[in-house]
Amino acid sequence: MGSISYSFDDEVVFVTGAAGGMGRAITLAFVAAGARVVAADFDDEQGAITIAHAEAIPGSGSAVFVHCDVGDDAQVADAVAETARLGPLKYAVNAAAIENETVPLHLSSLEKFDQMMAVNVRGIFSSMFHEITTMLAGGDSAPGCAIVNIASTNSLRPQPNQPAYTAAKHAVLGLTKSAAIDYAGKGIRINAICPGSIDTPMLRNAMERRGRDPQEVANRLSLIGRFGRPEEIAEATMWLCSEGSTFTLGHALAVDAGYLAR
Repeated sequence: MGSISYSFDDEVVFVTGAAGGMGRAITLAFVAAGARVVAADFDDEQGAITIAHAEAIPGSGSAVFVHCDVGDDAQVADAVAETARLGPLKYAVNAAAIENETVPLHLSSLEKFDQMMAVNVRGIFSSMFHEITTMLAGGDSAPGCAIVNIASTNSLRPQPNQPAYTAAKHAVLGLTKSAAIDYAGKGIRINAICPGSIDTPMLRNAMERRGRDPQEVANRLSLIGRFGRPEEIAEATMWLCSEGSTFTLGHALAVDAGYLAR
């Protein structure tokens, strides 16, 4: 973590995709800041590792794991309901995503397209539906609440051979901006983060599938020749949920080492 200190003492937070990568780093950052986090993911084994890391963090924060495939609306509803049992839901971070493409559109399949949409778009929609409904459960407003969706630099500049992933991440920005307009007056700030090349298992697996040299990829996708750390996305997430960003709504925050500026 960086030098900025955040306090989310006793606030209730819901995080999807929490079993690894950026979702894990975000979960741990909130725990370190004193929050009570429900970490949701379909990977029970890695989810347990996230919780073990959380339990090793000194302080008053805590985390519990719930099994949740975001492509299944009933599981999302149950996970958010479980979160609400801890207290009023204040913050939600939707980080669950998949990426499995290596070919252009004419060599792809509807099956892969549907799989990508089920997790990366429908999963975000379902998560936001239940998060917002829960945040508003006490009335027609939820002041001080925030939702952060993890999009991608693909939301703004496509990479080759990723048609469904790119379409999905564009959709995440559309959902983010539309919801930001609808709920700004109800006290819920909604923003997105567009990570660049972050050193996660998903990125490493993608490079392996494509036979790419990691350093070549880092040089091509970053102005500083290295991959980002999941903790750097966690830092951006914490800021978007903090009192320091109350004038930031419907924004797509690129955390990409200057890739989009090139």
